[in-house]
Amino acid sequence: MAKNLLIENAVIVTMGENRRIHDKGHVLVEDGRIVAVGDGALAARPDVERIDASGMVVMPGLIDTHAHAGHMLTKGLGDNSEEWMTVTGRIYAEATDPEFWAAEAALSACERIKCGTTTAALLFGGGPDIMRTEVPEAAEAHLAAIADMGVREVLAVGPNRPTANHVYRNYTQSSHTEVAVSPESQLAVCAELIDTWAGRHDRLRLAISLPVFDARELENESVYDLSCKTRDLAWEKGVPLVQDGHRDGSLAANDARLGLFDQSSLLAHCIDLTDEDVAVLKRTGAKVAHNPSALMSVSGRCPATELMEAGVTVSLGTDAAAPDRSFDMFRNMFQAHRYHARHFRDDSVLPPMQLLEMATIEGARALSMENEIGSLEAGKRADIILVNMRQPHLWPPVHPLQRLARLANGADVDTTIVGGRVLMRSRTLVGHDEGAILDRAERAFRMMMKRTQLA
Repeated sequence: MAKNLLIENAVIVTMGENRRIHDKGHVLVEDGRIVAVGDGALAARPDVERIDASGMVVMPGLIDTHAHAGHMLTKGLGDNSEEWMTVTGRIYAEATDPEFWAAEAALSACERIKCGTTTAALLFGGGPDIMRTEVPEAAEAHLAAIADMGVREVLAVGPNRPTANHVYRNYTQSSHTEVAVSPESQLAVCAELIDTWAGRHDRLRLAISLPVFDARELENESVYDLSCKTRDLAWEKGVPLVQDGHRDGSLAANDARLGLFDQSSLLAHCIDLTDEDVAVLKRTGAKVAHNPSALMSVSGRCPATELMEAGVTVSLGTDAAAPDRSFDMFRNMFQAHRYHARHFRDDSVLPPMQLLEMATIEGARALSMENEIGSLEAGKRADIILVNMRQPHLWPPVHPLQRLARLANGADVDTTIVGGRVLMRSRTLVGHDEGAILDRAERAFRMMMKRTQLA
């Protein structure tokens, strides 16, 4: 439940329009929204809970613009990425039920809370081309668990590629049935989910996902037809279109063939772009989710710095949580800096303020939510984290931006607040039992492993 809060005695990194920093300031929250940010103290009020944030930085909650649902329970499976993709494809198609998706969602939200990520955009499945949208129950279970945990989320649901046949298993307590999955039936389920959840919860939004097709694939009639139907559904429902894996001419090809992109499009990875690709981003206003920790960033480079210089919105994503990544956005800020500094052989690229922008206000802009979250300003939703700076690796107490972007990690987050509701305080979840979340996830994991005969 949201409370009226007064956070005081802290360094306040606002990320507002003027990027102001208050050396010893306050943030006042009423009814889930920020009503005042400023220097010094405010007079005591009986209806406000006071939080003494001495020794901490108070900043907007972090925003992860590209991750995956399901992957929390596939980490560490397989000896390499190719093997992981194969194993995870089997798991998603053959071994999951609504309880798997609910338990995984609670675990995912728990990690996000503990590392200060208050908002994330997730694909429902992906990695291997398995989107569990053949029926609504799996996504419903995920969304219900996320709603209970209290974080903010954009969940992208969509179809598989039409160029492969998919058969999924649906489980009862004692048996399972096999269901042939078609992209057309998946789109119908996606439309149902969007309608069901429209306006139900102010922290949860849905989006439409579409696989990335290159110019050759778009000549295939079934691929072209599915792309048109998915595009039109996103437009009809007024939800973002999310894609995972653009590279090397695919943006230009999809723009030319489909007119696919607009200002609500969110495109992940975007590596090895052509000049034509960059021109499409500039003209359409489509947004980019840069994932420096992802496998695609090993095989190619997202020109994030050049895109930002050209006026393109570039946000930061973790591509979490598997096969080898976490939801720690601080880790990704550090990695983004090293990734591009190495490319240019110039340590001055992506200075701390720009990295923090990518993880906060630019993330909000990528999700078309910049009027609601992403900075500490009066009128915005109170998505706030308190970072404990009184620690050896964050000392001495100077240059807070450098310490946040270069030296901090998710475990430094002391308090996480979403919409005025305190979800974690002093590294302890509020209203949820972390041990119970872990135990539930372990039960779901072991059942999944048994069904796939992997253990």
